[in-house]
Amino acid sequence: MLVLDQVGKTYPNGVNALERFSATINRGEIVAVIGGSGCGKSTLLRAIAGLDRASRGSITLDGDLITAPHGKIGIIFQEPRLLPWLSVADNVAFGLAGLPKRERAGRVARALDRVGLADKARVWPRELSGGQAQRVAIARALVPQPEVLLLDEPFSALDAFTRSDLQDHLLDLWADARPTLILVTHDVDEAVVLADRIVVMRPRPGRLFEEIPVFLSRPRDRTSALFEDLKRRVLTSLDQSLDRDIPDRREKSVSGEAMWW
Repeated sequence: MLVLDQVGKTYPNGVNALERFSATINRGEIVAVIGGSGCGKSTLLRAIAGLDRASRGSITLDGDLITAPHGKIGIIFQEPRLLPWLSVADNVAFGLAGLPKRERAGRVARALDRVGLADKARVWPRELSGGQAQRVAIARALVPQPEVLLLDEPFSALDAFTRSDLQDHLLDLWADARPTLILVTHDVDEAVVLADRIVVMRPRPGRLFEEIPVFLSRPRDRTSALFEDLKRRVLTSLDQSLDRDIPDRREKSVSGEAMWW
């Protein structure tokens, strides 16, 4: 279980980027964090990753205080960040050095097959398209089976068709071990497609405005009336989060309630 208790972050230049953020996220839950620019989404993700230490409050994973990068927490960035001197297979295997060779090779082969790149195992990253490279990054992040995986707008630089395809591949890989996923995104469709819970943030300072549970079964029909209704609710919340006269809702959802297929 990941617990964020009154987390805040003020940078040395005095910018108060994050204020009093609290949440409890259960193992296997997918949470999307959405909000306008400057609302502290990436700051929150970096604090959970242990890349930036929170100025106030605490972040714990299974009771361990997170103040630095942690072996149970992985992260995927907007750029794939593959190692150009390693093949695709060796990039995926990069975090598995402690495993026996046969087990390592088996995990890599299964992961590449799940993302549709079994035939690209021996090629170099420079030979991949942007979408293929990000599939490799997803496989690399999930193959060590982290307890928590953080995603910082990993599909934002891709076209709509490739983005939709990668969302499906991400869910396919997630289904193997069901780690906790925390996704920062600007894309409302993406949040509704992937998440069990959507956290809407408001800016200056960044803080939680509203939690919206997603009671839709998977796979989700992007053309259904229920999907469109939920998109409208998220868009309305985003619009209201910018209105200073509307107080934070901080709606409390039942975490994990929508985690079924």
